[in-house]
Amino acid sequence: MTTPDDDRFSPNAATRAKAALKRDPWDLPDVSGLVVGVLGGTGDQGRGLAYRLARAGQKVIIGSRAAERAQTAAGELGLGIEGEENAVCARRSDVVIVAVPWEGHAKTLQALREELAGKLVIDCVNPLGFDKKGAYALKPEEGSAAEQAAALLPESRVTAAFHHLSAVLLQDPETEQIDTDVMVLGESRADTDLVQALAARIPGMRGVFAGRLRNAHQVESLVANLISVNRRYKAHAGLRLTDV
Repeated sequence: MTTPDDDRFSPNAATRAKAALKRDPWDLPDVSGLVVGVLGGTGDQGRGLAYRLARAGQKVIIGSRAAERAQTAAGELGLGIEGEENAVCARRSDVVIVAVPWEGHAKTLQALREELAGKLVIDCVNPLGFDKKGAYALKPEEGSAAEQAAALLPESRVTAAFHHLSAVLLQDPETEQIDTDVMVLGESRADTDLVQALAARIPGMRGVFAGRLRNAHQVESLVANLISVNRRYKAHAGLRLTDV
């Protein structure tokens, strides 16, 4: 039930709504001072994201179940990257990228609920299965890996991004830029803007808003198609959106 003096109908609210509609979608915040943690930072995708963000000047902490493994990976990558046990990585970071294997996704997040409270969480996990025919998408009970993360982390701000990036290109020091778009999903424009800005720190990369978390399954499952493309054409294909 609403009343005539409800804040949604006030002149200030109407002005704010109009301003939001007129706002340039490419006017993104400065994220250069944020500390980024990468859970699963010892795996190929996590290492690659950590390397690219640190190379762009971001402060990065790699997380692993074992601090020693994280520290070894951080030392190999250099660029001021640090390695910590997962819980310490989560506590010390402003933004946390979840790049763990799908099989350990739920267990990892359940164990870190307290450390991730209040944090901006970026889930880039792709639930996939593999058989003789190749990769195929799995659909979690919650709808997607990102929605599972949101259910397990009710006190965190969960977004989804960085699904379609080649781990080979991310880790290749000879690759100066990665020409691809990053589809970003989330419930808050402020949060998705931050993720888009983080993606834009990597040369050649662009973050593009792609909807709410309920649309994450399609984005996650598209990786199965990209795997098929890459195998057939011996490539490292990503995505580029046109007319945006």
